[in-house]
Amino acid sequence: MEPEKKNPDSIQKIFKRIFIYVLIFVLLIGITFFLVFKDQDLGEALRVYNNARFGFVALGIILMFGYFAIEAWNIYSILKSFGEKINYWQAYKFTLIGFFFCSVTPGASGGQPLEIYYMSKEKISTAHATLALLIQICGIQISVLILGIIGLLVSLGRMEASIIWWTLIGLVINGVALAALLIGIFSKKITKKFIDFFIYVLKFFNYKKIEKKQESINKSLEQYSEGAKYIKTHQKEFWICIARSFAQMSIYFIIPFCVYKALSLSGTGFLSLFFLQAVLFMATSGLPLPGAIGASEAAFLSLYGLAFGEEMLGGAVLLNRSISFYWFVFITMFVVFVNIIKLRAAKDKNSEETK
Repeated sequence: MEPEKKNPDSIQKIFKRIFIYVLIFVLLIGITFFLVFKDQDLGEALRVYNNARFGFVALGIILMFGYFAIEAWNIYSILKSFGEKINYWQAYKFTLIGFFFCSVTPGASGGQPLEIYYMSKEKISTAHATLALLIQICGIQISVLILGIIGLLVSLGRMEASIIWWTLIGLVINGVALAALLIGIFSKKITKKFIDFFIYVLKFFNYKKIEKKQESINKSLEQYSEGAKYIKTHQKEFWICIARSFAQMSIYFIIPFCVYKALSLSGTGFLSLFFLQAVLFMATSGLPLPGAIGASEAAFLSLYGLAFGEEMLGGAVLLNRSISFYWFVFITMFVVFVNIIKLRAAKDKNSEETK
């Protein structure tokens, strides 16, 4: 038997591509710091940042791991209900991979397609993976809309006119996205379009042999139809997933309170800080920026100015975004690298065994 022809530099190409995304991400952070902090004392912000109380910073980090844990729980339970062979830690890994690609691609466009791709590499049905992520995203959208609207109503007195308009635009964007998701969950035609988009994104990222897999992916739509019927007849699981998504987003919205206490501040209540974050998320989540970089920092400065005060505000935005975003981009990047290496090693081992 002739030795298998390999592409020895394929893994290097993948790492190089990810390195480019991270480089762009770091550049955007640099631009953000320049624009957002040009009117702030960056030295004072760093001093506040470095003097934060470790206990509350650690609590914020734990909450972020909990945020991922609930999303992984949703994905795990949905896929298990379809009979897929998956354990919880696989679902957690896929969740972290999705977060990384959402964070470094415009409009989070690379997150779900590449999450589905890596699920398919571990023998999980593309149709079932697609449906699981659609339901998870649907839960997030419902949670963001409801909590964001409540936040808008209770926080109007703290908001500048420009933020109110951005929040209303975010409300419309998230509402349209939710409507599209609900149609997608119960429409085979819409899901086919989603999978076509998934193929397009993978081609853009130059993943190999995508064309050969496209036919089998289209065939898996039949499985998707069965999954949609399952949702219609097992509504309890669907609503449990939605409830978990509320818990997931609520955990995320608590992080500014952890930052507030980490800076030894008092005077602003827990619910005020919680709902301001709900407004911030709804206002910025629909913007076509990787991780809403720049927009989230600017919105934080506007929304939380009264709560943190001018002296603490710069350090607060740095700490808040570090806990909820910056640090975890690099943590999840490591997970992506390890997963790529493991997949490559498994492929090489299988190739050796078939010789």
